[in-house]
Amino acid sequence: MRQLRHLSTRTKIIVAVALTAALVAPTTAVAAGRFPPRPGTTVSLLPAGQDNPSIADGVAIGRDTATYKTSGLGPGGLNTAAAAGTEARYIDPVDLVDGQLPPGVTITEAQGINVLRRIGENLARAGLSYDDVITMRVFLQNPAGQEKMDFAGWNRAYRQFFANTSLATGKPVNVPLGSAAPAPPMVTNPARPSRFALEIENLPVAGWLVEVEVDAAYPAKRK
Repeated sequence: MRQLRHLSTRTKIIVAVALTAALVAPTTAVAAGRFPPRPGTTVSLLPAGQDNPSIADGVAIGRDTATYKTSGLGPGGLNTAAAAGTEARYIDPVDLVDGQLPPGVTITEAQGINVLRRIGENLARAGLSYDDVITMRVFLQNPAGQEKMDFAGWNRAYRQFFANTSLATGKPVNVPLGSAAPAPPMVTNPARPSRFALEIENLPVAGWLVEVEVDAAYPAKRK
């Protein structure tokens, strides 16, 4: 069973959701679409006054909308050069340069990229893609030797796959990888799911720092 660090479950959830919302949520919100949504559609409620918000304030789901829910996924143990059960084991070797992470890229960031690629593969098998994701739940463990989760590293990984286009122009917005200058995202995606992130005492697999669940909706045109 997952255990939340230091705080009770109820308190931890309230704090984590409040911190996440505080990063993006102004006093008013805007949405593209009608309420309630038409059958088979979803409408995301987006923060007002932001050209590239990271998450939605919420998502309304229309009647008869087919949805897909993933199990919790962590990064794959792809780095066989690292010992089993270590954090380095769950870095994708394609992200390494001469066997090392690029400058400023954290273990949590690298594991986040790894797990989001896995989620993309699972979505594709279900006939979906990243831009169909409407909600996300993120569980983060503090890296070895650190007192708290690496929320900044996770957010950099997240922006490589989600919420990386301008609302005004629809064009991609460059995002940083570690300490490098912002560059085109790995996957251009306008989707901004509703999301929370929690710090967890122990994730279920030794070496995992990130576990993610998502919900996705099938667009009406695919019915």
